[in-house]
Amino acid sequence: MNRVINIFKDSNDINEKTIVGFSSFAVMVIFAIADIVSGSLGKDLIINEFIYNSFLIITLGSFGIAEVGRIANVFTNKKDNSNEQLLTE
Repeated sequence: MNRVINIFKDSNDINEKTIVGFSSFAVMVIFAIADIVSGSLGKDLIINEFIYNSFLIITLGSFGIAEVGRIANVFTNKKDNSNEQLLTE
């Protein structure tokens, strides 16, 4: 229970964007499995296209934001290290 509460704190070790992206991807996989199972039984699974596209956009957006943040951290760390080297010389 305490671990769940820690998710909502500002300083935690959990990447919330990755959790949202993975959850959205899991829902898309469940939709796909349900569609395959219902199709093999001869019934149509009706999923509104905008609902599926919404999960797709959330998934791509979450993982994209996480990657951009990771790339930005790499560049800022390089700049910080170069500034420290200049100050020590």
